[in-house]
Amino acid sequence: MKKIVLISDTHSYLPSSLPKFIKGYDELWHAGDVGQFGVIDQLKSILPVRGVYGNIDGMDVRKEFPEFLIFTEQGVKILMLHIGGKPYRYSPRMRELITRYRPTVVICGHSHILRVEYDKKDKLLYMNPGALGIQGFHKVKTLLRFTLDKGKIKNLEAVELGQRV
Repeated sequence: MKKIVLISDTHSYLPSSLPKFIKGYDELWHAGDVGQFGVIDQLKSILPVRGVYGNIDGMDVRKEFPEFLIFTEQGVKILMLHIGGKPYRYSPRMRELITRYRPTVVICGHSHILRVEYDKKDKLLYMNPGALGIQGFHKVKTLLRFTLDKGKIKNLEAVELGQRV
């Protein structure tokens, strides 16, 4: 069993309240648009971090994180890519990766809109944690938390961390 925190679109900002929302979790995943590399260092000082780079990320972040990740954790096959579109309207790159790897879960960021949906056509769970940073059009900072256990996602919850201000 592994407890995961999923974030995206920090754009060089981490809320000071973040540690209380991720206490007791095993790993943090970042779905891109990290911003300044220091964000990764701050996150790694709290939890182990996996992630992908986003369209705003410079070479320092791109050296640390790949364009996409495909991995299996606790029996769940995960595909993460920053610009992924949404169910039934995936980006061309996400469509290519879904076809090639046949994941159980796809994770993306970019839209700044929190969304979790089961895609019946591709038989996968789509997850976008929204945006944790303060740049963009979203009104509320959000993240997702869940547990991976024996091939299943359990205890999935969306968390609001306050107004974007």
